[in-house]
Amino acid sequence: MRILGLDVGDKTIGVAASDALLMTAQGVETIRRTRPERDFARLTELMQEYEADRLVFGWPRNMNGTEGDRCAIVREFADEVAKHCPKAQHIFWDERLSTVAADRALIAADVSRARRKKVIDKMAAVFILQGYLDSLPGK
Repeated sequence: MRILGLDVGDKTIGVAASDALLMTAQGVETIRRTRPERDFARLTELMQEYEADRLVFGWPRNMNGTEGDRCAIVREFADEVAKHCPKAQHIFWDERLSTVAADRALIAADVSRARRKKVIDKMAAVFILQGYLDSLPGK
């Protein structure tokens, strides 16, 4: 089984997947949000494709550690996902600065601004999932 990492935004959902050994995270895609039923259908397809039994949601805490409005939005999204994928375990992972780290990594790799805009959410999902994978026992 694998794990999917999600960076949930208003317009997109960045998706990353672990390898089978739960060692590394790789970017999968950025889902452009259109209609909720389409978004959940695509996420369900990805869970089946990667045989994922866990979803790691980026938990957008404020810099002082408190939970703001974005956390409520992610929780609401996760609740809807649970209706479509009731067997999947949900994990909320602190994502503070994941987008900043992803942007810096892309800049360091000399990725153009236009290209960064297309892949930033997917890369943020990679940072979120890799952080979770690194925290697993035995790493």
